[in-house]
Amino acid sequence: MKNLRLYGAGLLVALLLALAACGASGGGSGGSGGGGGGGSGAGTTWTLRFPGFNDLNGVTYGNGLFVAVGGSYSGSTILTSPDGASWTQRTSPTSSLLWSVTYGNGLFVAVGDGGTILTSPEGASWTQRTSGTSNRLRGVTYGNGLFVAVGDGGTILTSPDGASWTQRTSGTSNRLRGVTYGNGLFVAVGDGGTILTSPDGASWTQRTSGTGNSLIGVTYGNGTFVAVGDGGTILTSPDGASWTQRTSGTSNILLGVAYGNNTFVAVGDNGTILTSPDGASWTQRTSPTSYWLYGVAYGNGLFVAVTIYGTILTSPDGATWTQRTSGGYSLYGVTYGNGTFVAVGGSYPSSAILTSPDGVTWTQRTSGTGNPLNGVTYGNGRFVAVGYNGAILTSSDGVTWTQRTSGTSSWLYGVAYGNNTFVAVGNGGAILTSSDGVTWTQRTSGTSNRLNGVAYRNGTFVAVGNGGTILTSLDGVSWTARTSGTSNDLNGVTYGNGTFVAVGYNGTILTSLDGVSWTARTSPTSDWLWSVAYGNGAFVAVGIYGTILTSP
Repeated sequence: MKNLRLYGAGLLVALLLALAACGASGGGSGGSGGGGGGGSGAGTTWTLRFPGFNDLNGVTYGNGLFVAVGGSYSGSTILTSPDGASWTQRTSPTSSLLWSVTYGNGLFVAVGDGGTILTSPEGASWTQRTSGTSNRLRGVTYGNGLFVAVGDGGTILTSPDGASWTQRTSGTSNRLRGVTYGNGLFVAVGDGGTILTSPDGASWTQRTSGTGNSLIGVTYGNGTFVAVGDGGTILTSPDGASWTQRTSGTSNILLGVAYGNNTFVAVGDNGTILTSPDGASWTQRTSPTSYWLYGVAYGNGLFVAVTIYGTILTSPDGATWTQRTSGGYSLYGVTYGNGTFVAVGGSYPSSAILTSPDGVTWTQRTSGTGNPLNGVTYGNGRFVAVGYNGAILTSSDGVTWTQRTSGTSSWLYGVAYGNNTFVAVGNGGAILTSSDGVTWTQRTSGTSNRLNGVAYRNGTFVAVGNGGTILTSLDGVSWTARTSGTSNDLNGVTYGNGTFVAVGYNGTILTSLDGVSWTARTSPTSDWLWSVAYGNGAFVAVGIYGTILTSP
């Protein structure tokens, strides 16, 4: 696990929402805390703001709101959005993975693992219901005054209100993956080409699909049912009984399908997006992602597709798509300066730089390097970012970046500014200093442990690293080892409100008034924390799986 950040973190993605923070992963421009005043309580209480940028499996639209659901081993995820662009996380009453969500009769209904069923009238507050089954529920729909949920082992449940559920006999033990309602008929699809139909949700009839491929998604529009599945399978039917195979033009798995704006849209693995005016003829569209797209919905003039790692795509017509997340990269560092937030990261062999005026709306920038970036700070009118293979970049505005020569091939993980000096830290206890961010000098740290983060305030630099390493320096040149009280790797450090805060492995959070004496704090997460910043009266820590914590 200690090499996860180096080798596996590129498989994670952060759907970066509101980061209301200043300072750097190295604490470059942290707020003035005024000595020790207020410091005794600063960084003590932490709130989990985004417990996981987990996979999103299903999405629906109703009552003026998009609702997306999903999760991972760390818990379930529910997000809501009025426009498909700005998303808010909601509290789920379950840790079970959620697979599908629908809206009907003034109610959102989400279903998932272990027979989980949740309901919400507005998408914000959710109530867990008793389903009567422990089977995984994979699909849910509403029609003719009835909710219908389907799942593993041929499970079918119905409910008039989303609260009380009745098990129905499906006539199959095959896994059912999707269900829809149209033209007075419920249609459920599943493994082995299974298709079932029902006029009332109670009595079900098996239909001949003409394929042995698993069917995963189904929808209704323009007088036509469309089912999609493995191997690019697309079937259409005017009545749910007789089905015709169509040519999709792809062998990729199709995982979801929706109808809106006189267009069918099917999505699937490798970012596959297909559109059709009638369900018969399909056109492949350019997708801004190569991630698997698990679900798609239409509402308020917009298609919304959701995917693995929390990626969200939107399109007004199904043809042109906009990515609403961070671009598919893990983010390791964040800072604030010159009226701009800058977040950096990447997955080898590419880097990521995002900028935002408010922490809410983010723009991806061109870095000019293929090296992932681990830390960023602001000082003396300049942003400085550091990363793999000794990479150092500078920018006056966060938009245009210039590569600098570091004089080392060591991977650099943190950077800070103070006392008219930039300090960068990295592998093997590497420490570099620079007066301008352009010319760099190597310094002796006294440790061979990897240093992951550095901060400056009150005349002191504080560097943190593996094995609980903490070093302090008055000038960035001479360094002294301090006792941290932990052997956990420390990944980031900042200063604010009279307090240094360091974060790391297993959700570790330490605080110190002077950088010398450190106190362990209670963390609401056991996930790895990569970076921490301070600004606008709050500490913000970010980490693996897109974790975001805040504390006053």
